[in-house]
Amino acid sequence: MQPSDSDSYDAMVLTAPRRALESVKRTIPSPRAGEVLIRILACGVCRTDLHIIDGELTTPELPLVPGHEIIGTVERLGEGAHRFALGDRVGVGWLAFTCGKCSYCRADRENLCDNARFTGYTVDGGYAKCAVVRERYCFPAPAGYEAVDAAPLMCAGLIGYRSLVRAGEAKRLGIYGFGGAAHIIAQVAVSQRREVYAFTRPGDHEGQAFARELGAAWAGDSGQAPPDELDAAIIFAPVGALVPAALKAVRKGGTVVCGGIHMSDVPSFPYELLWGERSVCSVANVTRRDAEEFLALAPRVPVRTRVSTFALAQANEALAALRNGLVHGAAVLVPSE
Repeated sequence: MQPSDSDSYDAMVLTAPRRALESVKRTIPSPRAGEVLIRILACGVCRTDLHIIDGELTTPELPLVPGHEIIGTVERLGEGAHRFALGDRVGVGWLAFTCGKCSYCRADRENLCDNARFTGYTVDGGYAKCAVVRERYCFPAPAGYEAVDAAPLMCAGLIGYRSLVRAGEAKRLGIYGFGGAAHIIAQVAVSQRREVYAFTRPGDHEGQAFARELGAAWAGDSGQAPPDELDAAIIFAPVGALVPAALKAVRKGGTVVCGGIHMSDVPSFPYELLWGERSVCSVANVTRRDAEEFLALAPRVPVRTRVSTFALAQANEALAALRNGLVHGAAVLVPSE
């Protein structure tokens, strides 16, 4: 029997890798102990969603509702859920559960938890009209933002923030791949009086102009050398060939931060690019502390997101636009009432 409209919700569902999402009606779930049911107001479309849908991240729990940049309102409370009241506006990101018991959790490194669960990957996410989430992994939505503008902060902003912290005190900061995360964290870096050097896909003059609008000191193609040596570089584009390019651009003692969850193979490169105490590191997931710090910081900068909105039913079109480099800023899905 199909659920009636009163007890069902619309969701865009992935049934197999490399297939288009399907529109499905699902029965509205009841939150269990420690969970809340939220009505989704907006959900960002992240490049990680592409990696999942395109089969580059290989262990999704199917069938799956993707999406992990969620802004919504609390509709129901499970037993013992008390952090939020009905009607509160909350944000939900990539981290959906950590065990609190493994060596990483005990060392305040829950982003590396051996038993972690992830929104829109191993638990259902936000390409839907509602979702059930653990309240401990929800956050008060930042004040002063419409839902569509706040949604990209929940992953693009968070992973960008963690990447910026890993880059240290770099005065001259290179950012490779000027998409959702980059356009947010560039604003933070500029507010901290850093010089931002933006690298885009070759020929992406619109993206380069956008970077300069946000305060970048220089913008050019990813194959170009910057006019000055960089202190650090963050790579958001999932292109392994950018690692040696970034190493070549950073000074001795500089750091290259790989900020994505997936990257194509890094090609071999001469040791001299790494020599001089240069280093390469990755960023894996985020912690709840990252979220608390960044969501307090964003309104103070203030970070302003640039979004292209799509109806929930247009999720496949939004993903295609992101895949083809047609989104400058972030794409956001908006469920209809």
